Amino acid sequence: MEDASGRDRMRAQIVEVAAGLLASGGRDAVSTRAVAAAAGTQAPTIYRLFGDKDGLLAAVLEYGFATYLADKPPLDPTTDPIADLRSGWDLHIEFGLANPALFLLMYADTQPGKRPAAAEAGIAILRTRIRNIAAAGRLRVDEDLAADLVQAAGSGAVLALLAEEADRRDPRLADAMFHAVVSAITTAPAFPRTADGATARAADGEARAVARADAGAVAAANALRVRLAELGVLTDGERHVLGEWLARITH
Repeated sequence: MEDASGRDRMRAQIVEVAAGLLASGGRDAVSTRAVAAAAGTQAPTIYRLFGDKDGLLAAVLEYGFATYLADKPPLDPTTDPIADLRSGWDLHIEFGLANPALFLLMYADTQPGKRPAAAEAGIAILRTRIRNIAAAGRLRVDEDLAADLVQAAGSGAVLALLAEEADRRDPRLADAMFHAVVSAITTAPAFPRTADGATARAADGEARAVARADAGAVAAANALRVRLAELGVLTDGERHVLGEWLARITH
């Protein structure tokens, strides 16, 4: 009888072979017969280990996310949080363009309302990066919306690029998309001080001044929400009420 370690090795080998077939021939190339032949085993072994083709593809999807996360830059809260977000964005774009079939399986071939469990670790990293922006007082929308916007923009940029032939892809697209989403979710850095100490003001009218004030209030509320649990001077009930008020501001 095959021991657990032997089954694990065989399972890992089959998943790697299936991922290779997916990369070279797309989803249609990942048949149980083709995978079994390439892995040097029999189709019943695949059924025993994965149940069916969908189970095998689910394992390849997990393998894809594990590969993706292994390349993620480490989180460093001491860095500029926008630059930290950019490093994760660049990796996302590069991974998608380098692994088109795997990226499509991971981000475009999922069932509505059923995010793969393997994707949760990546989402958690993104949410941490968004929270660091909030803690810096730079987030103009609530954290959930910001994370959803970044995820949608990043995956959308990759899918748009993959839809074009490689020699027709516009390298400016991903940069433009990043700057657009950052502008949508963050406030501008604090205005510089003039020689006499007054705050410099933009000369583009009252409407923009009001918009900046609103964005500043939301950013301040987001920053305070991040540290709400640290406010020991407040009771649990007071923190709960304050949290509701801050949520109302950020939403």
